[in-house]
Order: sequence, then structure tokens, then C-alpha cells
Amino acid sequence: RTATVAATQVLERLGMTWDDSTTGILSVLVFGAGTNYALLLMSRYRDALRVTEDRREALTEALAKTFEPVLASATTVVVGVLCLLLSLTPGTRGLGLASAIGIVIAVLSALVLLPAVLSLFGRWVFWPKVPHAGETTLSDGRSLWRRIGDAVARRPSVFVGGAVVLLAVMSAGVFSVRLGLPQSEQFLDKPEAIVAAERLAESFPAGSSDPAVIVTRADPAEVTKVAEGVDGIESVRPGASGDGVSELQAVLPGQPDSQEAEDAVVALRAAIADADLTDTYVGGTTAEAVDVGDGAQRDRLLILPLILGLVLVALIALLRSLVAPLVLITTVMATNFAAIGVSWWIFTKVFGFSALDQITVLYAFLFLVALGVDYNIFLVTRAKEETREHGTREGMLRALAATGGVITSAGILLAAVFAVLGVLPLVVLAQIGVIICIGVLLDTLLVRTVVVPAITLLLGDRFWWPRKVS
Repeated sequence: RTATVAATQVLERLGMTWDDSTTGILSVLVFGAGTNYALLLMSRYRDALRVTEDRREALTEALAKTFEPVLASATTVVVGVLCLLLSLTPGTRGLGLASAIGIVIAVLSALVLLPAVLSLFGRWVFWPKVPHAGETTLSDGRSLWRRIGDAVARRPSVFVGGAVVLLAVMSAGVFSVRLGLPQSEQFLDKPEAIVAAERLAESFPAGSSDPAVIVTRADPAEVTKVAEGVDGIESVRPGASGDGVSELQAVLPGQPDSQEAEDAVVALRAAIADADLTDTYVGGTTAEAVDVGDGAQRDRLLILPLILGLVLVALIALLRSLVAPLVLITTVMATNFAAIGVSWWIFTKVFGFSALDQITVLYAFLFLVALGVDYNIFLVTRAKEETREHGTREGMLRALAATGGVITSAGILLAAVFAVLGVLPLVVLAQIGVIICIGVLLDTLLVRTVVVPAITLLLGDRFWWPRKVS
């Protein structure tokens, strides 16, 4: 709640756009990320209480060892979401700044507020499984995650090969993805306005219910002549005029959100430009959809590579390695493709949608990469810590034993939180929620638990190249 209020206040002061979808995504993101950070600290604190009698000393140690991964993770997420400020869409820019503010508040809560609260209570705060000094720590124990790690260690190449095949099969749907969700599919329950438009299209030319709007200061007769000469334009009729500005309505072929209607708008704009009709613009629902599609494509081509590059740089700076960050980025990309591929099958075969919304891929990619980095950092920073004393192989297995429960708990909770978006009436939010839910579960249960440890075991000390940590 604090993050939402703070973010919206800042956006209002800066005159930036935001709406209910912004606050909805922000709430889910902050809750998920903040929970990740809190779980990591609590896990470290519980483990430290198994080593020392002094709970304040244990809390200080836990905070010291949690500070670097949480700060590194949060910094990466903040930098990633701030890339949305480069978007052409005002709402997307607002979400980027709001998300950055929310993550900062989540970090302050996890690293300042939570330790302060924990310092007020004794060990009983972990009831009913209260940790006591002398008990076996997570990294030394034989937990489920250690047993999984040992199984992976026996045949790492088999696990990597099996995971690659599985992710490749799941990613197959990516090649069929179509972007541009029709207006009639924007809501899970079809609004009356869309029903009325469909009824009109049954009795009149489909484009007559929502024509393209031409606004011009040029001679209306000349503009009409040019427009009527464009293939696909059914007819042109005069609209309102005043103060030297005239409005014309061009009836498009097919439904306003059809491909032939969009092609007609593009041809109409080209014809107007070729005729050198200054101060003449083509608007309307179809023209807006064309502009949104062009803007979304530009955003994807610019922002997605930038996010990957910044995350890669952040991992290189944190791990002071080249191989490990490349491996981690590759696994994040594989998870992303697999999540979109499976989700596309679900959306088209189960729910009957014909496309993904233009912003779905951008948002899903951003949050999967940004949040996937959390789990990468939690696992690999602990592996780096353990490797100094136990070597790469044992260090990774001990890290998996220590963080497996945290990562799995955080991942399942985060997936469940994003799944909530899947039941909202706005289809774009439902699509984003489903993709992120599937991606987080894949990342948590497969990639971070099996694939990354298996690759590390195969590479050995080369995983940390050029740094030597053992």
C-alpha cells in the first residue's frame, strides 16, 4: 500500500500517466519482490541461530550476508524497469518509474524495517520449529534440495540434456505467436459497446460503425478525392468543420481491428503524404491500433536488448566473472521463451484468443528477467561464498541445499501472486499474469534447481572464469 501511494504521488507530481493497471501490476511486483527479500533474510537468520546463542549477533550476521545479494538484485530490477522510461507509450513509462519506486520501498522494508522488528522478538518468532544453537545448518544437512543436488551431480549432462529438450519443446509455440489483440477480445466478458458494434456490422458495412477519421486544414474536396482513390476505402463522408479544420470519415473494409482495415489506414496515410496534403492526419480506432503496434515494436526492439545488456553487466559486476553471467542470462532467456510458448498454446487452444496484446511480451519479458535475476543472485552468490572453502562442486551443492527452500517458497508464492492477474477482466493483465506465473514456476522448479547446478558441475571452476574463487 505504501509503495502504491508513494509511486502514484510521484507520478502525479511529474505529470506522468498511470491507471488502475499500473497500480495492479505494481502491487503484485512489490509484494512478490519484497517477499523474496524477506524470505532470504529470514532463512539466513534462522541458519545463524543454529550457530550462535546470541540472537542479535545472529541477526547482524544474517543481515550482513543478505545485504549484498538483496541490494544487487534490487539494483538490477530497478535498472531494468527504468528502461521502460524509453517507451513511446506514456502508460508504460509511468509503470517503469512506479515499479522502480516500489522496489526501493520493498528493499528498505526488507533490510531496515524487518530486521528492526525481528530484533524485538526472541527465537520463538520461528515457532513451531524454533532453531537452537548446535543444530545442523541448511548447507550441512541432508535436505530434499541436497538430495536433488546429489542426484544431479551423479549425471549432470543427462539433466542438462533433458532440460534443454523440455524447454525447446515448450518454446515451440513462440514461432506461432501473433501480436495485436482485437478490440473484441480485450475483456473476458464482452462489453455491450462491442456487442452493439458487432450487431451493426451485420447490417451495414463493417467499417461504418467505426470509420477512420481524417482531420485536415487542406481543401476537404481534394482530401476526399485522394482518400476515395485508395484501395480498400469503401466511402468518404463529410463530418464536422470549424475554424479552418474539417473532419472526414473514411469507411474501412472489414472490422476496425482487422488486418485489411489496418492495411487500408496505412495506404491512406501514404496516399495523403504522396499528395503533399499538409496538416492532414488520419485517426480513429484502427489508426490508433496501427500506431500502438508500431510503437510496441519499436519498444521491443530497443528495450528488450537493453534490459538484457544491463542485467548482464550487473551480473558481471556482482560475480566478477564472464562465464557465469552468460550462463545465467541464457537460462533466463530459455525460461522466457518456454513460458511464452506454453502460454500461447493455453491462450489459443484453451481460452480461444487469437493474439497476444502488443505490450504482453514486453511486460512479461521484463518481469521474468528482472525477477529471475533474484533467484540467480540468491543461488550463485551463496555458491560463490561456499566455493571459497569447499570448491566449486561442493560449493554449488551446499548453496542449493541452503537456498533451495527459499527459492522454491518465494517462487511458488510469486507465481501465485501473478496468477491473480489471470482472473482479472482485462485480458492483457490476464495474459501477463499467466506468462509470468508459468515462467516463475519453470525458473524455480527446473532452471534454478536443476539446470544451473548441473551446468556448474559440468564446467567446474571454469564457471567462475576469469575469477578464481576456490
